[in-house]
Amino acid sequence: MDIKPTSSSMYALLVLYDMHTRFFANVIEGISDKDAHNRLNTKANHVAWLTGSLVEGRYELADTLGTHLQQAGHEFFKDHKGIQDGATYPSLASFKKDWDNISPVLRELLMKVSDEKLSQSFEMMPGEFFTLFELCSFTIHRESYCIGQIGLWRRLMDYPAMKY
Repeated sequence: MDIKPTSSSMYALLVLYDMHTRFFANVIEGISDKDAHNRLNTKANHVAWLTGSLVEGRYELADTLGTHLQQAGHEFFKDHKGIQDGATYPSLASFKKDWDNISPVLRELLMKVSDEKLSQSFEMMPGEFFTLFELCSFTIHRESYCIGQIGLWRRLMDYPAMKY
């Protein structure tokens, strides 16, 4: 894909964004919905929660940049809700559908965001201020982290390694 953002500071983030867009489908490929809820007798976040959290992150960033869209599983993740014991999360296919819907929308927003807007500061948490650029950086970094966790779950549950 051609990457020519309005803000040159977004170039490297968009390279990662495009990689994550592809890797998301690859990392969840073939995982059953039953296995997606398996925590292997740990307190770790399972694949279903990690997947939905990734999708929610893209929707939240798009919302910050001006859209007002939500994923189907929004109620499970709104207000940065952690994993809920005993909850049955939406299917991986549902999360993938929402990922496929928001990814081009958010990419276009990231391509067009200005340096002026990226430098705007807001209160992320009480007493904790971020610029919009820092939020974009954090969100895209977190995608790497979550995709890596799902990749590890693949191996722990005897699925083949993620294909690049």
